[in-house]
Amino acid sequence: MAAFLIWLLLLVFCWPIALLALVLYPIVWLLMLPFRLVGITVNAVFAFLGALLMLPARVLRGRPA
Repeated sequence: MAAFLIWLLLLVFCWPIALLALVLYPIVWLLMLPFRLVGITVNAVFAFLGALLMLPARVLRGRPA
């Protein structure tokens, strides 16, 4: 909602830049999509490695009483 209000302010004060931003937003989103997917993958790999390293401690701790 805040982004929309900022865009409306930009539309009022400088409408050519607001229209340019409206047209370029989907293109920029598509260009950033592979980087988001890489970020999600790297985050998942680090979470998996952390869980793998903590597994012996969790096994040795046993069940809580």
